[in-house]
Amino acid sequence: MEQTEQTYHIPVLLHESIEGMHIHPKGIYVDVTFGGGGHSKEILRQMDGDSKLFSFDQDPDAEKNIVNDQRFTFVRSNFRYLHNFLRYYGVEKVDAILADLGVSSHHFDDSERGFSFRFDGKLDMRMNKRAGITAADIVNTYEEERLANVFYLYGELKNSRKLASVLVKARAAKPIETIGEFIDTIKPLYGKEREKKELAKVFQALRIEVNQEMEALKEMLYAATEALKPGGRLVVITYHSLEDRMVKNIMKTGNVEGKAEQDFFGNVQTPFKLINNKVITPCEDEVQRNPRSRSAKLRIAEKK
Repeated sequence: MEQTEQTYHIPVLLHESIEGMHIHPKGIYVDVTFGGGGHSKEILRQMDGDSKLFSFDQDPDAEKNIVNDQRFTFVRSNFRYLHNFLRYYGVEKVDAILADLGVSSHHFDDSERGFSFRFDGKLDMRMNKRAGITAADIVNTYEEERLANVFYLYGELKNSRKLASVLVKARAAKPIETIGEFIDTIKPLYGKEREKKELAKVFQALRIEVNQEMEALKEMLYAATEALKPGGRLVVITYHSLEDRMVKNIMKTGNVEGKAEQDFFGNVQTPFKLINNKVITPCEDEVQRNPRSRSAKLRIAEKK
């Protein structure tokens, strides 16, 4: 059965993010996270006949949602290669770039993808099933210290060392290959009241490592900074503190580390001016309709 936009992913902060792109005639726009196509379809609705939209996604499942529109180009790639593909299509500069960094509902609801602890299945978590290592590869092959670092850096888990130690001991007896085996191994570390929250952090850490999400985001943010025209907009929706910090830093200082360079007069040298000083979050009505939007934060900046 073909996935529909609704079952694949409900677009988060749709009105606010598209409004933030400041769409105008003859513009060139990029949606680096096509997914279910919700944001892209709304961008196309607001574009004129002379505008163009390039939408990126590395997930083969997203290709089922491709839009039949001559103004639209689907790019089968990770957004970290934004610069390469814009150059390939002969695009010098663009008017706005949108990124919705959330994992599609479709991924959480598909047991075969291994993103959710609600289902059993293979411990996979690859966004691009055609390449790369799986979560099972990481759990079974990383040295204990490296495994602990993944859980500490990407899941912000205080018991990361204990967690890594338990996994290394368990895999010595038998490889951990399914979600069920993985959860059975680590569950005793968490009390019933904290279990769901902690498991979500563990799965987040593995997913980030499998897909090299932080490195890819860093590369995309620098490429986006370079690709935008003066007056062009960078519009990003984040869902956890690690990625939000990087986005906030690049918008405020021009680099993901947040190292502010100042001119002779003490003014911070940044390629952007902030459109919303205060982060935009979903209203109560949106959170009720789509609980997964609860942690979303929208930041908008304009290239100077």
